[in-house]
Amino acid sequence: MSARKPCPNVEINSKNCGCTYVTCDKRGKCCECIRYHLERNELPGCVFPTEVEKTYDRSIKKFVSTYASQA
Repeated sequence: MSARKPCPNVEINSKNCGCTYVTCDKRGKCCECIRYHLERNELPGCVFPTEVEKTYDRSIKKFVSTYASQA
């Protein structure tokens, strides 16, 4: 696999990142964040409402249960 180039949008992404884990090394690097969480059968914090994201339960089950009532 070839080396990754630095994300050109990391500064903008970091400002808009809703994740409360502010020391994360993937903060603002959305592609890396999504890959990291999907490898663990999770979703990134940015897809959860703030009150749910703060629990750090990033499971797909939690995502479905959070949004199931809105369907």
